Amino acid sequence: MIAIGLEGSANKLGVGIIEHASDGQVHVLSNIRDTYITPPGQGFLPRDTAAHHRAWVIPLIKRALKEANKTREDIDVICFTKGPGMGAPLVSVAIVARTLALLWDKPIVGVNHCVGHIEMGRQITGAQNPVVLYVSGGNTQVIAYAQRRYRIFGETLDIAVGNCLDRFARIINLSNDPSPGYNIEQEAKKGKKYIELPYTVKGMDVSFSGILSQAEAVVQQGLSTPERPDENKPTAQDLCFSLQETLFAMLVETTERAMAHIGSREVLIVGGVGSNMRLQEMMGQMAEQRDGKVFATDERP
Repeated sequence: MIAIGLEGSANKLGVGIIEHASDGQVHVLSNIRDTYITPPGQGFLPRDTAAHHRAWVIPLIKRALKEANKTREDIDVICFTKGPGMGAPLVSVAIVARTLALLWDKPIVGVNHCVGHIEMGRQITGAQNPVVLYVSGGNTQVIAYAQRRYRIFGETLDIAVGNCLDRFARIINLSNDPSPGYNIEQEAKKGKKYIELPYTVKGMDVSFSGILSQAEAVVQQGLSTPERPDENKPTAQDLCFSLQETLFAMLVETTERAMAHIGSREVLIVGGVGSNMRLQEMMGQMAEQRDGKVFATDERP
């Protein structure tokens, strides 16, 4: 079976073609993406993101078919992200998927965004029955599979970790290209001083809004810059470092608790924030102490 999938739940638009071979192996034939990037200090609005997706989805479909060396006659099923995500971009891509299904006379399947991340991660990494840390711009959840269902063991009580990073990047006017989280990760490597930020873990749940508010307050008090160095004030790099360390420590704590609860030795990190190497490193140190292993996806095509 050959499936074409359309993903447009946020600012990244993707079109992929996969083949499920008779021997049970799954082959990625093409994976084309285009990201809507806004100027530094700005987020992406649903209306503008939807317009981007409408403008680029057909060219991406053509490129995906060409790269996979397939035609529409070869496609057996059309899949699309049904949700959760941003309403306007989701609708734009869903309309295209439905139109293709009618024009090509193919069946159509709506895919749950969260489950798609998890199953994709399991397929790529080979993880068997892991505790899943799902961290993205819109979601932060600790998930495990039990009794034929994915069950949420813990989640954010307010904003997602990716949203926290994105908003902080806007506060310090960091570039959105290729992504705010990636640029924070690079700046954090230059940080030398840890600034204490609120650490909020409530049972299996986490809260990030207080961390963001405190980080913004520190910025408003003034930062040390190369032009105006001040030993009594942190640099933007110090804040990036401190933010990452605090956020990720909270996520590691709740993930470890879930591992202990279900007796798992595997952790699978999925979602855009999951490609952060520092998060993978911290999670790896925890898993190693439990004789476990971490599986993670990244940004490779």
